[in-house]
Amino acid sequence: MSDVTTAARDVLRLAQPRPRWFAPGLLAGIGSAVMAVALLACSAWLITRAAEMPSLALLGMAIVGVRAFAIFRSVLRYLERMTSHDAAFRQLAELRLGIFRRIVPVAPAGLASTGRGDLLTRLVRDVDDLQDLPLRVVQPLLVAGVTAALSVIGIWLIVPMAGLTLLVCLMLAGVLGTVLSGSLSARADRELAPLRGALADEVLEVVENLDVLTAFDALSPRLVQLARTDERLRRATLRRSVGVGVQSAVVALFAGAATLGALFFGIPALESGGGLLSPDLLVPTLVVAVLVPMAVFEVFGMIPLAAAAWRQVRVSARRVAEVVPQAVPAEIPVDVVKPQELFSPDQAFGPVVLELTDLDARWPGQVDTAVAGVTLRLAPGDRVHLAGPSGAGKTTLAQTLVRFLDYTGSYRLNGVEARLLAQSEVRRVVGLCEQRPWLFDDSIRQNLLFARDTATDAELEAVLARVGLAVWAAQRGGLDARVGERGALVSGGQAQRIALARALLADFPVLIVDEPTANVDSAGADALVRDILTAAADAHRAVLLISHTPVPDELVTARVTLPGLR
Repeated sequence: MSDVTTAARDVLRLAQPRPRWFAPGLLAGIGSAVMAVALLACSAWLITRAAEMPSLALLGMAIVGVRAFAIFRSVLRYLERMTSHDAAFRQLAELRLGIFRRIVPVAPAGLASTGRGDLLTRLVRDVDDLQDLPLRVVQPLLVAGVTAALSVIGIWLIVPMAGLTLLVCLMLAGVLGTVLSGSLSARADRELAPLRGALADEVLEVVENLDVLTAFDALSPRLVQLARTDERLRRATLRRSVGVGVQSAVVALFAGAATLGALFFGIPALESGGGLLSPDLLVPTLVVAVLVPMAVFEVFGMIPLAAAAWRQVRVSARRVAEVVPQAVPAEIPVDVVKPQELFSPDQAFGPVVLELTDLDARWPGQVDTAVAGVTLRLAPGDRVHLAGPSGAGKTTLAQTLVRFLDYTGSYRLNGVEARLLAQSEVRRVVGLCEQRPWLFDDSIRQNLLFARDTATDAELEAVLARVGLAVWAAQRGGLDARVGERGALVSGGQAQRIALARALLADFPVLIVDEPTANVDSAGADALVRDILTAAADAHRAVLLISHTPVPDELVTARVTLPGLR
């Protein structure tokens, strides 16, 4: 059995509510379905018996029964919806937390192979689809099965052959409905979730790169491709709908067959008379045997639908499992059981010395080493410029230093091997300003505060001044100015400066700045590098600047060049 299959089973187990949460809704659902069948049976008996104009006293129990079954059906239906959905939603919250607990150890490096749009679809839409497991698979199967069994027993007590006919029709409807629906829509059920992910990926790519696609006259081909994916999704949805329609037709066909069977075997029984029933009750009882299959098949119709829902739930579980690996890849670090500490949680950061000796690292799923043989020392006050050709592993090294990737060789902080420290401990003292810093669609204030939520407005304005954004922020309306989705309302250089301001607020003893000029025009690149090194300069802080841009000698204390890997 593959790891993904095992992980998918674990996801499905996590999606099923606990028995004490699930049982009340299940019992209420069974009660509501039984009440629906009993209501039809009692109503049919009452109407037929009343047509014979007996004494009103003989109808009293049936009248009370109709009212009771109708009331209890509605009450139990309400309780079933409330309790079953409450259980599913409570379990869905636990499912999300469980999935995110598994994702956190492998993020972000372990998720790089999945497109952002597809990843979002898996973690939102596919996870939401998993609530169908208790609501549209497990509970309907149990409710329909119990109700059908009780109904068959009841009809068999009235007209044995009619009960047997009902049983055969139910079995044929279940098997043929599921088989026919599966042959028509099984492929569509498997394709729906991946197609939704592909469509989300393409939509996100077009929206994010709209300016570039327009500038190079490449928007129309992308829109055509987007339309094709949307058409494939539409056709898959249509095929699934056809399968559901065929299921309904098969169920309706065998419901009619069960009714005809009840008439076929019930009329001779009526003519022969006798049995356990008195002669004056034979006709009303026969009507019950004839009409009850309609109500039974209405409930039983949930079984083929549950089979279709199961196929989609299984695909969603597998898609979620693919991004939530059962075991953490070897390239992703895992905390030791009892990690050491550099500083206690309530202790202020002191000086930190970072030392690398023959460090190697690679990305998950790749055989070749992305960075190899790096030896480096960063002490407080150092400002080191790291350069090298594209593909030499500069960004990989940055990801390794904040423990997004594991390593071989030696990586020590104040003499302690980094793998013996908790990853969170390493990230408390080693900060990273990424090549494309993430900015939240919120104000400048909120984009800074999550680095240190106790900072005052005066401290925020001071750190903006240190990175050269004081005048710019004031012109935009101060700390309340919004930066747009992923920083859409600010330039690349301004985004890098905001990221630097966050790092300065966090007061990392070691700061890594990865390609700050990658999204900045050449005219502003020199000024940005100078401002970054000047703002980050501190006798207690070490700075590692990864940049293709030449850096003046007076701004750095050392230079390191990574050779290109062969």
